[in-house]
Amino acid sequence: MLAKRIIPCLDVRDGRVVKGTNFQGIRDVDSPLALAAFYNDSGADELVFYDITASAEGRRLFIGALREVASNVFIPLTVGGGINTLDDFDMALKNGADKVSVNSGAVKDPSLIGKAAKKYGDQCVVLSMDVKRVDGRFTVFVSGGRVNTGIDAVEWAKRGQEEGAGELVLNSIDTDGVKGGFDIEMLSAVGGKLSIPVIASGGAGKEEDFANLFEKAPCADAGLAASVFHFRQVDIKHLKQTLAARGVPVRL
Repeated sequence: MLAKRIIPCLDVRDGRVVKGTNFQGIRDVDSPLALAAFYNDSGADELVFYDITASAEGRRLFIGALREVASNVFIPLTVGGGINTLDDFDMALKNGADKVSVNSGAVKDPSLIGKAAKKYGDQCVVLSMDVKRVDGRFTVFVSGGRVNTGIDAVEWAKRGQEEGAGELVLNSIDTDGVKGGFDIEMLSAVGGKLSIPVIASGGAGKEEDFANLFEKAPCADAGLAASVFHFRQVDIKHLKQTLAARGVPVRL
């Protein structure tokens, strides 16, 4: 069985790492460089860097902050925010990204997934989905969770896989920042239909939440979180020891 991954996430706005709740109430946390260096030494399996306002502001991602982070980490780095063209993929990969995450750009042009997978390899293409319950349906949102596309999350996830995405990040807007646990229902409904790796995001508040994720949602290959790691509420090395003691395969 493949090891489950623990992945911290840097949500970056105006060159600073920020965090909110349900994609609202954004507050300053720290510099991307300081947190990236910390996670590189803390036992994290990978790191995610999101420029969270790039799509909403209609601009490309901040390259300066990305270069700083990439030069200080030696674990796989996924980068997203403002990815709308193959040129954007190229720019991110040339400036230190190992994988590129596309969200709003793929909704606007689904063929971008396949084009990127063909040019760079599907292992470089990560489809990120911000999902919220609307009238009993799991629905895809874009532009940092601001815009309801009306697209069914299950169908979009399947199409993303078919188009060539090598990995899927499922962000639950309903549980984001709430720290009440991962959205097991959403993960099972959406991720359970796929064969590509699924990264669960949104809701982690304590070590037990990661254990519940991997035990109750077998489709989850990784747990992604931000504030519980940023504010040292969960120590990654200790978390992995706890998971290993419960029989969850992890890299120690």
